[in-house]
Amino acid sequence: MKNINFAVGSAYTAALAFIIVCIDQLLKGYMPIGSVNGFTYIAFVAWAVYFFSGTASAGIRAAIGYIVGIAFSVGIILIAGLFTCTPFFCVPVAVFIVVFIVLYLEKVPWIDYIPAMFVASGCFFGIMNYVPDATFGTAATVEIIYGFIGLLFGWFTVVGKGWLSKAIR
Repeated sequence: MKNINFAVGSAYTAALAFIIVCIDQLLKGYMPIGSVNGFTYIAFVAWAVYFFSGTASAGIRAAIGYIVGIAFSVGIILIAGLFTCTPFFCVPVAVFIVVFIVLYLEKVPWIDYIPAMFVASGCFFGIMNYVPDATFGTAATVEIIYGFIGLLFGWFTVVGKGWLSKAIR
């Protein structure tokens, strides 16, 4: 019986992955940047972030963390611009300053999910560095849309697999 339950759960999760890719195929042409390749990877990364969080309330904290991570990424870029007199150190100094501040958010309820902030920041820098014509606004828009899709599908996975497990017994 456990093998059937596992197989159904796996098929359900695979179907959700299929749906995310289909959503990207439909959605990417409407994004302000990256319309050729899409951003499925951001949704999949966010999906994994939800699994790390594990609960709906932690998923909400992860969504907040995505927004905060994007904001702090913009801060890193702006602060780095202040240190262009030391080209080698301008980004490392900016990262040090911002990460020092970010880590204090662990003490703030609902804004304390630091892994989501770091993941969001990494995705944001990926967009800014590798997607032509990306701006703060376009990168943030794309990442929030795809990040929230991934977090939502993480919730669908956990809730759906729990429901399926009870239904198959």
